[in-house]
Amino acid sequence: MKPVQVQGEVLSIRRVGAYFEMTAVAPGLASARPGQFVAVAVGGPETSMLLRRAFAIFRTSDRGVYGGTVTFVFAVHGKGTAWLARRRPHDPVDLVGPLGRPFTLPRDPCNVLIVGGGYGSAPLLPLAELLRARGCRVDAALGAATADRLFGALEAKRMSTAMVLATEDGSAGERGLVTEFVPALIDRGASDAIYACGPMGMLAAVTQIAMDDGLPIQVAVEESMACGIGVCMTCVLPVVGDDGTTRMVRSCVDGPVFRGDRVRFEAVGTVPPGTLGAPVEAAS
Repeated sequence: MKPVQVQGEVLSIRRVGAYFEMTAVAPGLASARPGQFVAVAVGGPETSMLLRRAFAIFRTSDRGVYGGTVTFVFAVHGKGTAWLARRRPHDPVDLVGPLGRPFTLPRDPCNVLIVGGGYGSAPLLPLAELLRARGCRVDAALGAATADRLFGALEAKRMSTAMVLATEDGSAGERGLVTEFVPALIDRGASDAIYACGPMGMLAAVTQIAMDDGLPIQVAVEESMACGIGVCMTCVLPVVGDDGTTRMVRSCVDGPVFRGDRVRFEAVGTVPPGTLGAPVEAAS
């Protein structure tokens, strides 16, 4: 699935709690798989905002009269996303995708737990549909700071056998961090594997829980992907390879999906000692 650049147009945009959900006519992107992302140009043709914005793909469709659509979810964080939030149906939009490595599906039916934080649940919902189609039991744990920052709760409830919602302020579901409720869901569903997407702190916590229980876990990391194609090196993070060596890998091309137990979450944002290619201090 080679990425393509598409000069599409906005089909719809709507407010969903604290987020925006945009669907764009974009033939050629319907081959995307859960976990991959799209890079969107912002600011218009005369803008000084040269870098694209990367968003996890929520839905794609190759049916209907439009010849293919892609849907993604975003929050307004700066000038680029504010510009995107002001788009209206029929406005042009420039997209590149699908980008990145997707989630890997199990070969055989098993019990799966998905854990999403904020709009990190967006790529997990189509993943859950694929897992159910393969005969897997799917349980879900969705969390956010507040109720308006939860995404996809109704869809997750429809697709899951057991589900927990958690908000830090108690405005929806249980009060607390979503990771506090993950161990009980693992026991309840006899989970065989975990898939997660959300803030790095949440991913670190749920990965530790999975490792303590000896469960495989795949995580889609939320790193800033300024170029989306592996050139700018702004999205690197330390990941342990098959040979036990830590390397600084690019989230946009080597991820954004990684084995959780391979990501050195405690060292994200640094080049930890022993990393391949890291400077070596001279002996005193």
